[in-house]
Amino acid sequence: MKTLVIIPSRLSASRLPGKPLLKINGLSIISHVYKKAQEAEIGEVFVATEDQEIVEDVRKNGGEAILTSNLHKSGTDRIYEAVVKLGRTDVELVMNLQGDEPLMNKEDIQNLNSQMTGTKRDFGTLAAKISDKKILENHNIVKVITEESLDISKFPRALNFMRKLNKENNQTYHHLGIYCYKVEILKRFISFKQSQNEIKNRLEQLRALDNNMKINVALAKSSPIGLDTKEDFMAIKKIMEYKS
Repeated sequence: MKTLVIIPSRLSASRLPGKPLLKINGLSIISHVYKKAQEAEIGEVFVATEDQEIVEDVRKNGGEAILTSNLHKSGTDRIYEAVVKLGRTDVELVMNLQGDEPLMNKEDIQNLNSQMTGTKRDFGTLAAKISDKKILENHNIVKVITEESLDISKFPRALNFMRKLNKENNQTYHHLGIYCYKVEILKRFISFKQSQNEIKNRLEQLRALDNNMKINVALAKSSPIGLDTKEDFMAIKKIMEYKS
């Protein structure tokens, strides 16, 4: 059985509109993420988007993209439409790599895929250790609390996800923008209405927890900057230009 990697993306992000098409080293952010997913070599890669401009950009740079409805409430809902349109019957897992994570480590993507392959787990995701206390105060950075401390040999359940953290504990981590789930679990997820918790916090993963779905968390090697603000873009640009 195979893994599909699908990257949800749209231009109308509330905090930084148009961010998928911002360019670094002559390539759009969404195409950088696409190439990062390809480097992991875990399966075919597609971008799922409501915007024709993103479709054209991805295809221009050698990628594959699927045009979806503009009515979706979350990236996971958008991904399910893409999976249905693809109509693959040999897929076990769907990897949801957020379109604003151009610095995601390919080894972390591979690790999450390995942790989920051939198991009965519902959802898998990644989190990194918090090295800077400013992360705790930044509402743009999502935190996760796990049932036990993370290490490379554990894959514990997530207890909660939040933007604002009132009190830190030893099981608090920086949540990364990536998920992995079985196709039937994806179908079950989108059958649920948005929960009030999800809407209030703008975190789709809370819909899963609010409907008693289990999310297991693997420890990531790195803690990449996600792209939410102009300041994030400048920091990511500096890192990527230095590496090129």
